Amino acid sequence: MVTLHDIEQAVARLQGQVLETPCVESRTLSQLTGAQVFLKFENLQYTASFKERGACNKLVQLGPDERARGVVAMSAGNHAQGVAFHAQRLGLRAVIVMPRFTPGIKVERTRGFGAEVVLHGDTLDEARAHALALAASEGLTLVHPYDDPDIVAGQGTVGLEMLRQQPDLETLVVATGGGGLIAGVTLAAQALQPGIEVVGVQAQRFPAMVNALTGSHWPQGHYTIAEGIAVPTPGLLPLQILRPRVHDWLLVDEGDLEQAIVLLLEIEKTLVEGAGAAGLAALLRHPERFRGRKVGLILCGGNLDPLLLASIIERGLVRAGRLARICVNARDLPGQLARITALLAEAGANVNEVRHQRAFSLLAAQNVEIELVLQTRGPEHVREVLCALQAAGFEAALR
Repeated sequence: MVTLHDIEQAVARLQGQVLETPCVESRTLSQLTGAQVFLKFENLQYTASFKERGACNKLVQLGPDERARGVVAMSAGNHAQGVAFHAQRLGLRAVIVMPRFTPGIKVERTRGFGAEVVLHGDTLDEARAHALALAASEGLTLVHPYDDPDIVAGQGTVGLEMLRQQPDLETLVVATGGGGLIAGVTLAAQALQPGIEVVGVQAQRFPAMVNALTGSHWPQGHYTIAEGIAVPTPGLLPLQILRPRVHDWLLVDEGDLEQAIVLLLEIEKTLVEGAGAAGLAALLRHPERFRGRKVGLILCGGNLDPLLLASIIERGLVRAGRLARICVNARDLPGQLARITALLAEAGANVNEVRHQRAFSLLAAQNVEIELVLQTRGPEHVREVLCALQAAGFEAALR
């Protein structure tokens, strides 16, 4: 079992090796959720993830023979970068096994730190089996992402920092995959403040830890935007630590995660990946669960593919009603489109896209269906735009 002493020793080892990240209140998110929300910015680490902590704590304790042979790790991305970066800094060979569909940005950044990247299998379990085989055949030391006491102790330094920065926190909401972060944070936080509540959060498509600890049988999916916590099999050591210590478990869906990513980008001007947004997603989905409490959230990672981010932002604008698609039926006459766009301009809407539909329409042959994607101020503004078009004699509806 990992102890507070182990975590405090990890703090000493990590001094000057990783960033002590800020933990500050977000007034706007506090107003939105009804809780007093404090954010721990682990996405500001050099590799944009807390995973550096456990990786560094493990690597600096290797013996001379282990250092000479090198290390191997399996990861969907953040652990890979943490191991690769600190292995390069310490002069160690690092072989990283990643699932074949790991986001390209994480693969390239891992290679950029000098690691040998092996893409193998479609799941983390398949990557793990290959990493174990490489460890056996090449004499490499396995650096497990979560099922290792040195890793758990390193991740626990996040919890020590949070409680020393904000000693009066009442609840910690922690994203959970294999369990290394929440196990270390729970041990550290409850050692400093025995009454503190810890709530674990998992993506609804990957509820392995929730199922293991609550006896539930939520089905497992295949993909999630929170790939950092898309772990099909939780660690045995984290299970042992968490079973008597975590107070509650919550699941969040893909829409919750997308909304949280957009809010953190828009409100806090900080970029988080799906796993990093899971804590806020839980607050947004279950505000009554946390109302009135001082809640600490760990923004545990910020490695998000730019193309995925663009899609999430656009979908978030649609969800908020700030990007709307409307359909206008009109007579197919010269100047009709100009009339429509003039009405939209007068109503304060900006046109993103226009699509004329003649052949594939059930309207009369003399009519045309015009589909427009508009930038608006929100749902009320969309209603004003539709009323303006209808008052001018056009058939207009939200699509």
